[in-house]
Amino acid sequence: MTKIIVDTNVVVSSLISRSYPYRIVQSIFSDKNLVLCLSNEVLYEYKCVLARDKFARYPGFTVESEKLIANLYSFAKIYNPIIKLEIANDVDDNKFLELADISESDYLITGNINDFPMENYKTTTILTPKDFWDVYSLIR
Repeated sequence: MTKIIVDTNVVVSSLISRSYPYRIVQSIFSDKNLVLCLSNEVLYEYKCVLARDKFARYPGFTVESEKLIANLYSFAKIYNPIIKLEIANDVDDNKFLELADISESDYLITGNINDFPMENYKTTTILTPKDFWDVYSLIR
């Protein structure tokens, strides 16, 4: 099993274009060996960001984002982080490291790699969507 955490920017990108983020999200639904790790705090951020008015310019974005959130939740393993961290350059991104801590995930996939001041956090390797896809293509 490969456990992954997907940053919000990757979820957004998966709805806008058919590039690496899209492939990653689709793989969550098709590969039983790929486990999405979620916390309620991360899920809440997904919902809030995807509901922003700026995304309404994309046809069908609102409906598709609501379906995607429901599907991600149903496929995910939910964790409840118990520690609070202050490590990430963007304080809002600490929730992803807290989730990495409790889930012992293999990968944290983010389009904002610069917000994380390290390449690894404990057992979790922090990668861009393209870099994750390159690794994933070898392990699947």
